[in-house]
Amino acid sequence: AHVESIGQIVARADAPDAFESYWNNPTTTARARRDGWYFTGDLGFRDRDGDLFVVGRADDTIVTGGENVHPTEVESALAGLPGVGEVCVVGLADERLGQAVSAFIVPSDPALTEERVLEHCAASTLSRFKRPRRIVFVDEIPKSSVGKVRRHVLREAHSPSGAESC
Repeated sequence: AHVESIGQIVARADAPDAFESYWNNPTTTARARRDGWYFTGDLGFRDRDGDLFVVGRADDTIVTGGENVHPTEVESALAGLPGVGEVCVVGLADERLGQAVSAFIVPSDPALTEERVLEHCAASTLSRFKRPRRIVFVDEIPKSSVGKVRRHVLREAHSPSGAESC
């Protein structure tokens, strides 16, 4: 499987038990249901065997300098660095790039430095535009009650205006 093959997952919406609409929200319904298809908002890819893998949400995609970056790819690269306990990557507003790839890291080793993280990224297979421009060490990654990462909380808390940048 290759990152270039990541796309939005869509499903036929003509089955009798398929999703019909969002309650009292025709705008969101129109965006999700188009021409007999349901656009899930999930991103994924198929491997050579045809198995489908979900890798994230379309609204989590970072657009930096006109390039799309999928946070999970950057997170996977950073998770391989000794001293990284947890990591979450989001796009933060940037005047020049639109969004800057930003990594929030819970270190498992207090000696982990921003310089070491950036060196690891430079030595990895990540393209230059996918490498974090901002590293923020945090005590925890915000999660919902069921353990789902709440990326929007990081975007809102660390955006220059305090508002979500995506």
